[in-house]
Amino acid sequence: MVKEFNVYRICIVFLIVATSCVRGFSQARAGTDTVADSLDFNQEINAYILKDMSTSRVVISKKPWVRIQPASLTKILTAIIAIESGRLGDVVVIPDQATQVEPAKAGLESGDKIRLVDLVKAAMVRSSNDAAFAIAIHLGGSIGGFADTMNVHAKKIGMDHSHFTNPAGYDRDIYAGHYSTAGDLMKLTEYAIGNEIFNRIAALDSVSFYERDTKKQYSLKSSNKLLETYPPAVGIKTGYTLKAGRCLIARARKEGMDLVLVMLKASKKRWELAEKMFEQAFRERVRERVSYRPERTLHSRPLILKGNELQ
Repeated sequence: MVKEFNVYRICIVFLIVATSCVRGFSQARAGTDTVADSLDFNQEINAYILKDMSTSRVVISKKPWVRIQPASLTKILTAIIAIESGRLGDVVVIPDQATQVEPAKAGLESGDKIRLVDLVKAAMVRSSNDAAFAIAIHLGGSIGGFADTMNVHAKKIGMDHSHFTNPAGYDRDIYAGHYSTAGDLMKLTEYAIGNEIFNRIAALDSVSFYERDTKKQYSLKSSNKLLETYPPAVGIKTGYTLKAGRCLIARARKEGMDLVLVMLKASKKRWELAEKMFEQAFRERVRERVSYRPERTLHSRPLILKGNELQ
């Protein structure tokens, strides 16, 4: 009788241990599967706005009109000014001032001869500050002169809460007073994506170009990790400075939706946050499907400059 009771107790203990192990394994897997779901937008991002371009509806936002340094998101404005100048075919002689900037840099050398369109690609794809400065000096005569052009252009777009002091996004010392808002940067992005040349450049994951005389090749890879990890992503721009923190303007398309996200002063988890915000918007879509004609693939053919247009 005692022996049977002991066997019974052993069986009960075994069942309890086995059940606990299975439960623990299941919880561990669930925890792995829902890491993104634990992210809190309001705690992880200082200011943001997510908008559906297909309906012009703001999906979610936080502090869209609070002034924050935009870091290299600034280069979107620099790029669209260069594109609209009608001078993309210009051969730019890189000035010494452009080579003296802080990273990120393409590594351009003083005296290099680079097409303006290639400088735009370097500024957008790799966030090259030397390229942005070369663009500004070539088109504006000086950094200050180009900054004036930037501010005039920003006002025309409706960016009433922004001020720009340089083409790269520096925000201290002689470039202090450089600021924008999530709402203004959304206006800028909406304006920029109306330009097909901008769209094709903003979606590139890498770029290569040559110095005109020496044929030295510059090869740059995008700083936008979403292009590698998140299939619906189609650009647009990353940014970082000590004051601005981690910034991002991203675009994603899926199931007839065209989403643009602006986030300023985000945590180190900005890539996970962006993906979660996009996916949440895609999942929570409650409106009826609208007829949607997908645009042609952005990488369907190489970028070829003919005259002042990319063919």
